[in-house]
Amino acid sequence: MLILNTGGTFNKRYNPLTGELFVPRDNDAVETILKSLVIEIDVQGSIYKDSLEMDEADRSLLADTIAKTDEKVIIVVHGTDTMDLSAEAIARLALQKTVVFTGALIPFSSDPIEATANRAMAIGFAQRSCSGVYSVMQGICGQYNYVRKNRECGKFEYV
Repeated sequence: MLILNTGGTFNKRYNPLTGELFVPRDNDAVETILKSLVIEIDVQGSIYKDSLEMDEADRSLLADTIAKTDEKVIIVVHGTDTMDLSAEAIARLALQKTVVFTGALIPFSSDPIEATANRAMAIGFAQRSCSGVYSVMQGICGQYNYVRKNRECGKFEYV
């Protein structure tokens, strides 16, 4: 199993000098959660952006990374605003791999509960799923094209 960390709110931290949240170029949030597990999971970072800043070149890089890895089970930590676009780009590859997208609506650094729960669910879901592309957020687990962010309600749901 491999975790690909692309950034997003999951990883954001507060900068006390500017008063802004930023996406750091590290895997600290992901690695902190993994310390509590009894299984070893490799982590690889790439892109490190808010998903609203991601473009087709970033999605192409993500797709290339997933296609080239020998791992058959991959969890992608991704920003929630364009998670569906990246998942669709990966699904078009029709890889014989299990790819699970997850993220957080609240930064791990502000409140670790949601990010930790989403990560734990994604790991368990990924271990029991067949090849395909999935999204796991806030207790909602399913094929990527049936799980969407409801911006009006601020939560994920089946569509």
